[in-house]
Amino acid sequence: MDPITTLATRLGEHLRRFNAQVTTAESCTGGGIAEAITRIPGSSAWFEAGYVTYSNAQKTRQLGVPEALFGQVGAVSQEVVEAMVRGAQAASGARFAVAVSGVAGPDGGSPAKPVGTVWLAWGDGDRVFSERRQFDGDREAVRRQTVIAALDGLLQLGAE
Repeated sequence: MDPITTLATRLGEHLRRFNAQVTTAESCTGGGIAEAITRIPGSSAWFEAGYVTYSNAQKTRQLGVPEALFGQVGAVSQEVVEAMVRGAQAASGARFAVAVSGVAGPDGGSPAKPVGTVWLAWGDGDRVFSERRQFDGDREAVRRQTVIAALDGLLQLGAE
C-alpha cells in the first residue's frame, strides 16, 4: 500500500478512537492532504472540511489570517500556518487541524526560504504545534513529502 494511504488509514483509526474530526488548511499541497484523507472509505465520519487557500487573500478571507502578517513574515512562516490552523478549526468546528504553506518550486525560492521550505502546523483543541521542514526534490516530491509529514504529525496529536 502507498505510504500516504497507509498514514491516512491510520489517521482514520486514530480519529475514530477519539470520536473527533479533522480539518485541513492547505497552500502548497493544493488539497493533497484532504485528497489523501478522503480516499479512505468512511472518512466522512472524521473529515470535516478542507480549505485550499493558495493566495494570501484567500488565507485571510477563508481562514482569518491577519493580512498584516504577509508583509511582516511572509506566507511561508510559522505565524501564518499557526493562524491557518486556528482559522480552519474555527471555521469547521473540528478538534484536529493541519496547515501547510511552502515553496514547492521550481520557482519562488529565496536565500531565506529556498525551494523545498515548508512550514507545517497542527492543532489539537487550543494547542498548536509547528515546525519548519526542508524537503528535497522537484515540485511533486516536495508536495508528496509535505503530505506525508502533515499526516504523520496529525497521528502524533493526542498520542502524548
